[in-house]
This record gives sequence, C-alpha cells and structure tokens, in this order.
Amino acid sequence: MVISLMSPKIDFELLVDKHSEELFAYLWRMFGDSAEAQDCLQDTFLRAYRAYARLKGDANMRAWLYKIASNTAFTQLKRRGRLKHQSAVLVENIASRETPPDLQVEQFNRLEQVKGAVMALPHKQRAALMMRKYQEMSYKEISQALNCTAESARANVYQGLRKLRRQLAEEVSV
Repeated sequence: MVISLMSPKIDFELLVDKHSEELFAYLWRMFGDSAEAQDCLQDTFLRAYRAYARLKGDANMRAWLYKIASNTAFTQLKRRGRLKHQSAVLVENIASRETPPDLQVEQFNRLEQVKGAVMALPHKQRAALMMRKYQEMSYKEISQALNCTAESARANVYQGLRKLRRQLAEEVSV
C-alpha cells in the first residue's frame, strides 16, 4: 500500500499550477474575451476542487479538468444566449513597422473573419477543434473531456474544420 505524503489540498494546488495556463488559453479561445475566460477558469477550479476528493486515482487529470472547463464554458455560453464578437487582441501581433498600414488592416480584417467563423461553430465542435489544434490533445483525451467517443471527437474536429473552410471560402468570394 502506497501512502501519499502530500495532502489532497497540496495535490490539488499542484494540479492547478500545472494546468492553469493551458486551460486559460483554451477558455480564451472559447470566449474570445480574457475576463470571461478568467471567470470561467475560476469557476472550473472551484467545481474541480469540490469534486476532487471523489476523483479516482487513475483518472486522466488533464482530460477531467478540460471536461469541467468545457461544461462550465458551455453553461456560460448558453446562459449568455449569444456569442460576443469583440476586437481581437492579436492586433499587436499583426502590426509591425515593416508592414504597410493597408496590409495591417487587411490582416486584421482576415483575423476578425476567422475569429467570427470559429465563434459561430457549435460549442462542441469549437471545443473539440480548440483542444485538438491548440491544446494538442489526443482524440482520446478530447473524448474524455467532452464525454463522447473518440470517433465523435474526431468527427467534431473534422466537421468544425469543414465548416470553417466553407465559411471562410464564402467570405473571400463575396
């Protein structure tokens, strides 16, 4: 029998330290807003802390936290009833002294189109796509986080990408 020298509280604190940044990045991509992502992250960790004692020792902690974060985000998005389209924080990444202003505007507009198309995806497709492409999660981890099969996780990523390509191609042709 192995006895842990760490208390559950310390174990949970280590879990929070290990996954906070990547969960925040995921939630920021889900909401497109830092304040909402931070609120959702705090809510996620509060819910996780309350359920931590019931978690099995062999559980995939990362997928478990993503599941809580996704459910919390879906609840907030449903409660909100709409998706906010706010200016991208990525403007500073576009703007440089070597890039002409007209090209900066074009790049910014394209980023806004991409962001709008991503935000318009159904919640589950957006979550699966973000987990796969940005968080580099396996389909198995995504399936655990979204409470679906690995095949369903793969299908959500595929359908999300397909919709994005179609939407962005339509916007370019207009």
